[in-house]
Amino acid sequence: MNTQPTLPKDGQETGTTGSSQSSDGLKAGLKNRHLSMIAIGGVIGAGLFVGSGSGIAAAGPAILLSYALVGAMVVFVMRMLGEMAAARPSSGSFSAYADRALGRWAGFTIGWLYWFFWVVVLAVEATAGAKILESWIPAVPQWGWALIVMVVLTATNLGSVASYGEFEFWFAGIKVVAISAFVVIGLLAVFGVLPGSDNPGAGFAHLTDSGGFFPMGAGAVLTGVLMVVFSFMGSEIVTLAAGESEDPQRAVTKATNSVIWRIGVFYLGSIFVVLTLLPWNDKSIVDKGSYVAALDSIGIPHAGQIMNVIVLTAVLSCLNSGLYTASRMAFSLGQRGDAPKAFAKTNARGVPTAAILSSVVFGFVAVFFNYKWPDTVFAFLLNSSGAVALFVWLVICVTQLRMRGIILRESPEKLVVRMWLFPYLTWATIAMIVAVLGYMVYDGGSNREQVVLSLLVAALVTAIAVVRQRFGRNTAAEELERV
Repeated sequence: MNTQPTLPKDGQETGTTGSSQSSDGLKAGLKNRHLSMIAIGGVIGAGLFVGSGSGIAAAGPAILLSYALVGAMVVFVMRMLGEMAAARPSSGSFSAYADRALGRWAGFTIGWLYWFFWVVVLAVEATAGAKILESWIPAVPQWGWALIVMVVLTATNLGSVASYGEFEFWFAGIKVVAISAFVVIGLLAVFGVLPGSDNPGAGFAHLTDSGGFFPMGAGAVLTGVLMVVFSFMGSEIVTLAAGESEDPQRAVTKATNSVIWRIGVFYLGSIFVVLTLLPWNDKSIVDKGSYVAALDSIGIPHAGQIMNVIVLTAVLSCLNSGLYTASRMAFSLGQRGDAPKAFAKTNARGVPTAAILSSVVFGFVAVFFNYKWPDTVFAFLLNSSGAVALFVWLVICVTQLRMRGIILRESPEKLVVRMWLFPYLTWATIAMIVAVLGYMVYDGGSNREQVVLSLLVAALVTAIAVVRQRFGRNTAAEELERV
């Protein structure tokens, strides 16, 4: 086992290309094709396939504006994160940058909240995947499938970072091919040139023929925003993974520059296809799911089973990435003295074994809670992590305001990716995120509960960070240059 100090001051990793040992103990085992597919697939979550029908039912065709608003917000956040990550590649990403720019309390708080978010997601996705697998092979109980899925992906992550990258390459590849094929086939049907299509009603008229473009009122756009915002979480994973790639700066720059078309095609493009193939108030959109309903409408056989395979792939991809992301955040926290020292140790293959196993253990516990107390303990875990995605984006924005000056002062030549219209667009993005959080509180119900519980957990973690700093409970890692 070996443990190393944090990244050097300029954020560069030492060593040669290939699977060389980086300066922080991890290995650069991710190839460019891995990073490219992680970047593309990172914005395609299971929520897009499963939850889009509810959003359409709530806002009608205006859900396109909801996706566009959230998509723009994510593009801006990714641009800011890309600016920092291209200049200072780090396995801790925004947590490490917040540590440097805002203070140890900020890096500690957002790092642990992000870890908490993903280990809860592990339980959600393991359960979702187990339900699909049980429907195919009922002889194995649901908890058995959840255990099998978790064990397999844990073994993958423990093998090497290259194993994670290879699995994610194929998982993400299936999602990308599926969504791309859906958009192409759907548009052919919309324009009436798909051979054998039996949907004579497909067309742009569906955007306005059932109560207009805003059938539920303009305010429904904001309701739609709340329903779709969390399906975008995961786009930032590529900046954590870049630290274990052969050329982090190139990978981050490429991912940041391509985020616009990725969101445009996969989110706006696919939802647009659904809305032009079917009236927004068609009951099958909610009953079957938006994508299954759209495929059924043009006569694609076995659409339901096809989508189950794709959804399972998306779930496994999310599980795989969630475990990787949680472990690397725990590893970074360990490096900075904000988590047990064991988390910062890597084995001969450059894998942070303790960080991975600790994340898996909590994930298994959360799965148990989901089966044993789904409406009490697990509901609390779910709601108390519900708004963390927005907190992360907010911290990225505020951090970038400070990090721009630090980068210009210390290594201006590394500012190869720049946030547009700085600092005005950064402040505008902050205002957008705060507005979404405010509307969640105003909207009431589960949205308000998520914000309140997430704020309480964030306050608790922040209090721990402040107490640690106040009473000098920092390790020698603080004396090293951070990030």
